[in-house]
Amino acid sequence: MTNEKFAFWVKKSHQSSVMSRKLPPLNALRAFEAAARTGSFKFAAEELNVSQSAISHQVKHLEEYLQTALFHRRTRAVELTPAGEKFFPFLQEAFDHMAEGTRMLSRLDRDDVLTVQTYSTFAVRWLMLRLHRFEGRHPDITVRLTTSQWNVDFAEQDTDLAIMIGEPEPGKIRFDYLFSPRMFPVCSPALLRNAETLKAPADLASHTILQVYPSADDWRNWLAATGTEGIDPDSGTSFDSYDHALKMAVRGLGVALAMQPYVGEDLSAGLLVNPFPELEVPVVGQWYLVYPESRARIRKIRQFREWLIGEVKQDPDLAPLVDPAMERIDA
Repeated sequence: MTNEKFAFWVKKSHQSSVMSRKLPPLNALRAFEAAARTGSFKFAAEELNVSQSAISHQVKHLEEYLQTALFHRRTRAVELTPAGEKFFPFLQEAFDHMAEGTRMLSRLDRDDVLTVQTYSTFAVRWLMLRLHRFEGRHPDITVRLTTSQWNVDFAEQDTDLAIMIGEPEPGKIRFDYLFSPRMFPVCSPALLRNAETLKAPADLASHTILQVYPSADDWRNWLAATGTEGIDPDSGTSFDSYDHALKMAVRGLGVALAMQPYVGEDLSAGLLVNPFPELEVPVVGQWYLVYPESRARIRKIRQFREWLIGEVKQDPDLAPLVDPAMERIDA
């Protein structure tokens, strides 16, 4: 086959494949996807800012186009038919891809702005103390830092990446391992000196437990791992972040649970002490840098990832907590 004939064949094949892509009307597909995701024509109508009858009409139009029923109509809700259940994941994935592409072109997804979400305690006690080094290395990138105690939702939030404790989940989110934390109680040296007894975990029963309610299981996990009974971790004072609980512990107002890197400076400065140094236990979950897999090759994300992993390995408190077997080698 000559080059001219081959080029003509490629062009003709391409035109044929493009012309053969016959799809249902987009509005009908949007209506079906929203109704299937919310389980309601009413909620789908509210989301798409149209009337409920418009959703019903579009779905009916799609069913006629496909010549198959997609929903069982109930009095107060709708339920997918077997055909609808098979069709829905394809549409959901397609709309997710379109939403992601739109975000990539939005103002908040510029190459010079990086939005990072993490916990407030990690931000205040570790990340913010080091960000100037990233900004010095990459002066063209502005870091916008947001804090939350809850996991990021990349589908709903304008966030590039998150630093969090957890476990990898199947899907299209990438988890880059950072380090494996360990937790232990801490208190002020004065409280330890003045306490009648704080020589064993059971002695915590006579002290105020400083609890962090978004991480309420941490105290329970530590008590269970050390075999300590008779302690009610909910009996003390509760805070919304580890930073607040640790500040109260510095003031001698109780015993807080801690982990690295939250307390490195307080321990070094002698503001806090670990009364049971032999009883450090693993935290449930690891620290990860998290972001959509589809964005792994974006320059600002690659640069922040490389910098963050380097900072962890240079930190004398965190470097011993890095498990080489957990690290990725495909970045």
